[in-house]
Amino acid sequence: MEIISLTLSSPQTFFVALIFTFLSFFLALLAVRLLPDKPKSGGAASATLSSSGSGKVCTCCVRHREEVVLGSDSGAVSAPHLNGGTGTDVTEKPTTAAAVLERQTGASMMEQLVPEITTHALSYLDYPSLCRLSMTNSLMRRAANDDNAWKALYHKDFTLEQDSVTPVNGWKAYYAATRVIVNVNTEFFNHIRGRSLPEMSRLWLNADYVKCVHASGELFSGYNAVLQSWQLAFNWEQGVNFQIRDVCARVLTDMAWVTMKTFVEIDTGLFSVTNVYEFHNGRWYMVHHHSSVMDGEGEQQIVQG
Repeated sequence: MEIISLTLSSPQTFFVALIFTFLSFFLALLAVRLLPDKPKSGGAASATLSSSGSGKVCTCCVRHREEVVLGSDSGAVSAPHLNGGTGTDVTEKPTTAAAVLERQTGASMMEQLVPEITTHALSYLDYPSLCRLSMTNSLMRRAANDDNAWKALYHKDFTLEQDSVTPVNGWKAYYAATRVIVNVNTEFFNHIRGRSLPEMSRLWLNADYVKCVHASGELFSGYNAVLQSWQLAFNWEQGVNFQIRDVCARVLTDMAWVTMKTFVEIDTGLFSVTNVYEFHNGRWYMVHHHSSVMDGEGEQQIVQG
């Protein structure tokens, strides 16, 4: 075999080496691009794999998480683990008898109480607390607005009388009206203690049929005559302190009367007082006042009581 020897010059050798270098780099770059992609590891990648190149997202892990979180209402939740098998979720729901009964009936423990027990429990509250309780939620509003609860509160705060009365707007409205008229009646006695004629003139209705009978037995009729009688009483009487007891009020739509006993800290005995009020232009006005000294028998009965 004949061996042919080629003799190349220096520039030709450099040119051939450069060509081989570029060819090698090109083949290496091509080989890297043709290599298949390696699958990424991690739970997030496994939940987003495509099936058959259709672009659908695998929801097996998402479905498993929904089964674990939602589950059934009956205690622990069992669901297949990712590595096979079944187990009990560590986040169990507490299933007490009260909770199960509430889910079954839709009623809370307050609603399951006998109405008489609820009324008895609410009877220990005063009227501001009962009003605040009614503003908490719908259940407490129904309980606090119960007619029997306000009737019991009326008898506790005012009088045991009027048990057979059936108020037109319910016992809650009747309690509120009675509270207002009792406060107005208290203002009347505060005006007497303070001997304030201007306040007394605003309390009385400016009408010709108003009447006032003082403890002396003298009758005054008409607005001007009544105010003059109070002016004389304030100028003549010294500041006295008196106690009020046995206050009873009866309220109608536009009329109310209050009866009571008063005791002055001087040797005058007990007085029986009756005040009558009328409702005009959104407020109560006094139209009649009658005060008289009680006899010895009535006084003795009250002292013994």
